[in-house]
Amino acid sequence: MLILSARTDLDDRVHGLDSGADDYLVKPFALSEIEARLRALLRRQPREQATREFARLRLDSEGRQAFIDGRPLELTRRELEVLERLLARAGRVVSKLELLDTVYPCDADVGPNALEVHVSRLRHKLKPAGLRVRALRGLGYRLEETRDDDDRTS
Repeated sequence: MLILSARTDLDDRVHGLDSGADDYLVKPFALSEIEARLRALLRRQPREQATREFARLRLDSEGRQAFIDGRPLELTRRELEVLERLLARAGRVVSKLELLDTVYPCDADVGPNALEVHVSRLRHKLKPAGLRVRALRGLGYRLEETRDDDDRTS
């Protein structure tokens, strides 16, 4: 994150950086400087892996295709986007807001249950791979492996 500010005090800059900013630029600034700082921030970002695997699932992000045991898994574009985000954080919670931001543009007017429809369809498609998308009330969703003795379908 890059902070652009008119606040020039040292305390303001330190506070901005301590609050999570990667860089702090004080106005006025040259366009070439902000472009260079943005390029530097982009270089620091870890690149997404082209292929991710989890249990019997493999996702090829560049090819926009998922596979279970080497067989193609038919997914809609939005189901694939949800799966990509969940797989990037497999075993960890992904908030509903983060998934909504991933799947729908900021200006999209979607109903409150739109994401649940995609997650429900994805759950059904991932079941043969021994995977489930668990809903954690008030927190979000988590992609996890199912156990043989686990009959829950959350």
